[in-house]
Amino acid sequence: MAGTKDYGLGEFTYPRGWFMVADAAEVKDKPLPLKFFGQDFALYRGKSGKIVLLDAFCPHMGTHLAKNTTSYVTHDGQIEGDSIRCPYHGWRFGADGKCNEIPFSSLPIPKAACVRSWPVVERLGAVFVWHDPEGGEPEWDAPDLAEWNDAGWVRHQWDHLGQLKCHQQEIIDNIADCTHLQPVHGSIVNFFENEFRGHLAIQRQGGPHRTLVTSDGKSPILITDTVYHGPGVLLSRMSGTHDAVILIMHTSVEDGTVQVWHALMVRSPSNSPKVTAQDTEAARMYQAAALQAFSQDFEVWSNKRPCINGMFMPSDGAFRKARLWYKQFYNPRAKKEEFLKQSEGVFVPAGMKAAPEAARGNVSLADAVAAENQAQAA
Repeated sequence: MAGTKDYGLGEFTYPRGWFMVADAAEVKDKPLPLKFFGQDFALYRGKSGKIVLLDAFCPHMGTHLAKNTTSYVTHDGQIEGDSIRCPYHGWRFGADGKCNEIPFSSLPIPKAACVRSWPVVERLGAVFVWHDPEGGEPEWDAPDLAEWNDAGWVRHQWDHLGQLKCHQQEIIDNIADCTHLQPVHGSIVNFFENEFRGHLAIQRQGGPHRTLVTSDGKSPILITDTVYHGPGVLLSRMSGTHDAVILIMHTSVEDGTVQVWHALMVRSPSNSPKVTAQDTEAARMYQAAALQAFSQDFEVWSNKRPCINGMFMPSDGAFRKARLWYKQFYNPRAKKEEFLKQSEGVFVPAGMKAAPEAARGNVSLADAVAAENQAQAA
């Protein structure tokens, strides 16, 4: 198992960015123990509905705030308002991480009686945390989709894929990997390009697909506009069988291990302005098919040795540019421009067609699919 230093990514072991840490539906008033970025957390929903993420260990005697089932504190209810009590001695900490009550003591609460409170947002049915080794404010907004609040779209349910024993560099490589699409997914790639811009890594590609097929087994033209929003959040708009958005999240647990989630939002398959029960059923089936396609990548990642210095060919894709782009998140913000100067731009693999204008966000993906079908027919 390789770590960040083996890949030569930069000064920090874990990257800067927004990362998913939980399925929001699972966060209630019983604290959840989590481990990400090599450290322990306690996650809970306060009585107001506020999501709170704190460092896990009480400063009093080091007790884990979210790992206890026998204390009467946990039996009687650990969450009071938006505060949480330690199960060992009952010290209470607010959503800001500061201790606001010490039972059995009339002395002033020490300033050091606090735990770190992390910046979190609840969006897209998930909880995202801003992680920054330098402790800075977020550089960009947490991920969001207008489709989440559109009555004509079926909201996703998260597929919990568990932990993957590989470094996230191997997953990020996929954004530039043109030549795996045919052998792994059965895709015929009509066009493919990457664009790296700021914290975004974009992939535009289109062609038939053997995994995502219609109910009668036909393989329609699929066009995807896939974007990494920072190092751990992938949103991919896809048109073909249905208009959909693929969501793939991966977050470092420890150096060389990531936790992965997958989901799919689907526009009403019946073109209804408000989704029906039949739409939801069809969307769930389409998500299962999308998961099958993603599982093809997952199996490869689970059974490969680390690609520290790949034997990349010009036809493979812009792997080296993608890796340079990725380094900005493992180094101080002051060095970010160094990596962007070396990686920003649009890149097309040798021998491959660039994305047509219709696939570059100037029209809807549905119109882009129609244009590509017309081009294929001609």
